[in-house]
Amino acid sequence: MHTLKRRLTPLLLATAALASASVLPAAAAEPHGPALTASSPALNTTALDAAVALEPGDRMSGQVARVATPDQVWQGSSTDAFTGRTISPDAHFHIGSMSKTFVAVVLLQLEAEHRVDLDQTVQHYLPGTLPASYPPITVRQLLNHTSGLPAMSFGSPNPTVDQVLDERLDYFTFDEIIRASLFPADGSTPPLHFTPGTEQEYSSLGYRVAGAVIEQLTGHSFSEEVTARVLRPLHLNQTTAPAGDPRMPRPALHGYVTDSTGRPVDVTRQADDSGAMISTAADLDHFVTALYGGKLLATAQLDELFALPRDGNGNPVPYVDGSDCNTGPATGKACYGVGVKTIALPDGTVLWGKTGHDLGYAGAFFATRDLRLRVVYDAGTATSDAPSTPALANRLIAAVLTPPQNPAGAH
Repeated sequence: MHTLKRRLTPLLLATAALASASVLPAAAAEPHGPALTASSPALNTTALDAAVALEPGDRMSGQVARVATPDQVWQGSSTDAFTGRTISPDAHFHIGSMSKTFVAVVLLQLEAEHRVDLDQTVQHYLPGTLPASYPPITVRQLLNHTSGLPAMSFGSPNPTVDQVLDERLDYFTFDEIIRASLFPADGSTPPLHFTPGTEQEYSSLGYRVAGAVIEQLTGHSFSEEVTARVLRPLHLNQTTAPAGDPRMPRPALHGYVTDSTGRPVDVTRQADDSGAMISTAADLDHFVTALYGGKLLATAQLDELFALPRDGNGNPVPYVDGSDCNTGPATGKACYGVGVKTIALPDGTVLWGKTGHDLGYAGAFFATRDLRLRVVYDAGTATSDAPSTPALANRLIAAVLTPPQNPAGAH
């Protein structure tokens, strides 16, 4: 296992010509359900069109985005910086850790079916999966990032970029990732980062263990469960959990990584691991709309989705360092619920959602809980050292916060 296969640095929502952009009435743009009726300020489509276009210094190969209110849906894309071709706003892309929200939804559904107790231990459901010296770790602690588990592939040497590129078609199961991370070849036991439940730290390994819990409880792969429980019921026909199939549906947003000679390598085809997923901006928008709108979870489980882990005094537990949970009035405190995180925009608007990275890709989806604002974007990288937070993210938020000059004439 290597550490560059999936880039894990969390995102914060903060010259190629514009290739494609469109604005639709919400009712016409929501084939998976009726539009919400609450009114919202008009979107500044001119600013959004400018935001999605590539700019010098972005170090991105191309990008797609979608911003929606109950009354309006804007979607746009850039051109591909390497080929000059138009990127469709409906392009498919690897969603990286945005798949964690799907994992959380499946486990919350299983909780509602009384098939899992989130406060029961991993050791109960998966005997022998964790080192014997570890204290009890609950399923809930996996989901809200308070498990204290070490990083994935603890102790593995960092590969070169050429090794990463050579291995991009390798596929790893949840069990293989867990074993490589917690039972390294040298026989050591990687220590926990903190006592479970006392602090919060983003844990990709925790969600691989959560995926293994799903497979143990159901007897099916995560791909099969998420397809049956989420993708098929919501008619998310452009979203897949490919389980090692490296093919990318068309149209596609292409990501590139430069090798040691400086040559850009197209990494659109990659196998990844059991939790990997592919989607589109429209499908992710429909997913978050259905999720926050109560179509996937009962009220009790939906409340759990947004619940921050708290200490004995009712305060959010500390976040372990300043690399995440560093915006808004609660800086330094837990900002992750179950499968989603919260951020505050400069105008006080509170969003919930998830960021995601895969080799060559960086994106996110966020929305207000009442769905009055929804933002989805993904960017394909152009270099190995492309920024983990695409400039597109901050430009989109700036555009959202900028009123249109002529709202009555918005197109």
